[in-house]
Amino acid sequence: MKLATLKDGTRDGQLAVVSRDLKTAHLADGIAPTLQKALDDWTFIAPQLDLLYQTINSGRGHRAFDFDPANCMAPLPRSSQRVAGAAYLQRIERACKAAGQDIPGDLREAPRLVQGASDTFLGAQDAIELAYEQWGIDYEAGVAVITDDVALGATADQAHLNIKLLMLVNDISLRNLQPAEQASGYGLVQAKPAMACSPVAITPDELGDAWRGGKVHLPIRCSLNGKLTGQPHAGADMAFNYPQLLAHLCQTRPARAGSVLSAGGVANKEVKKGFSSIVERRCQELHADGVISTPYMLFGDTVRIDMLGDDGKSLFGAIEQALKQADTRRAR
Repeated sequence: MKLATLKDGTRDGQLAVVSRDLKTAHLADGIAPTLQKALDDWTFIAPQLDLLYQTINSGRGHRAFDFDPANCMAPLPRSSQRVAGAAYLQRIERACKAAGQDIPGDLREAPRLVQGASDTFLGAQDAIELAYEQWGIDYEAGVAVITDDVALGATADQAHLNIKLLMLVNDISLRNLQPAEQASGYGLVQAKPAMACSPVAITPDELGDAWRGGKVHLPIRCSLNGKLTGQPHAGADMAFNYPQLLAHLCQTRPARAGSVLSAGGVANKEVKKGFSSIVERRCQELHADGVISTPYMLFGDTVRIDMLGDDGKSLFGAIEQALKQADTRRAR
């Protein structure tokens, strides 16, 4: 099934079930008011949501209405935990080569994870509002999973069963702020503002054969200012799958319902598939040509991130965002 959260003036919005073709929706207010409430009791709530999903797909929803991604918050507008992994190791290898550094010898032994801000996520069409272009503003296209309760010490096989939903993410990064934070031994905090999410989150079965081995075996399409910048395959070169990332996270602690875990910007060994972020292109330029020619995002730029099924139709709905200069006077 496909789930969205509609804007209603509250922090957590209203949960809605969305048709498979993303054309109609139906409020789930008689089942669960928010996605977090549904995740807290998924075994009981999910079958009711699925029944409503079947109803609207058959055209029988008595309160169905046209679905508009512009009215969407993130499917899960805030979370108690958000973790980002680095499952596409070629991104790290390219960065090391560009900087003339050795590739870490233990790179493939265990996943690398970082805790991210989770108090708010952006909706798919919410503007990216930041104060300065000089921060090195970059998009980063990836896929995230949303879980129910994952137990302390869960194995990868056990954690696989705890993956309830998937969504696309734009894990926005401020590249020019990262070095100072990393050098301090702390962070990342300032360099990682709120990420954006696709209009809908979907259950793994919606992917059919494209969901196998704990990976999404489809390309993710990235465009900047209307120009395709890459369509790397999300499953082809993923060194650690989502169950493995979850199991690594839960070695020392449980992950509660509503935890969000992403695998990092999608990247392939073959650069001809393009890139899911600007920093990757810059690293490739530096390594190949010795000169960086691609700037980071400028105010007025727009980014689009999408994933199409075998039928050529959008699975999650697209993330479409414009970069705007924030009015910092509002915070004074």
